[in-house]
Amino acid sequence: TIVVCGGRVLGKPRSPRQAAETLRLLSGREHQVMTGFTLLAQGRQVTHTEVSRIWFRPLLDREIDYYVSTGDPMDKAGSYGIQTMAAAFVEKLEGDYYNVVGLPLCALTLALRSLGVPVCGA
Repeated sequence: TIVVCGGRVLGKPRSPRQAAETLRLLSGREHQVMTGFTLLAQGRQVTHTEVSRIWFRPLLDREIDYYVSTGDPMDKAGSYGIQTMAAAFVEKLEGDYYNVVGLPLCALTLALRSLGVPVCGA
């Protein structure tokens, strides 16, 4: 999973300072979250990339500083976890919420089904 904003790929931050810089970049802007996967089964392959669009509301410096101080951004692409307190930063989401969390479950289920792997009882 990667985050892309203005053509720039934002991976996991290497320091709290970098996390804060990333969040300032995302503040008040739209970005994309992209997750790719490849499945192999019985000599067949399915590759898929799911793209979700996220809009952050403008963030206050004190919100960014507090969030970074929690340590939560440090292991997340784009320096935030939508499933944690950073959910309050999200103004709008288009696409699969679970893609933003890290695994597009609907796309994965359909890909498995296309390979003949039974999922969810079907």
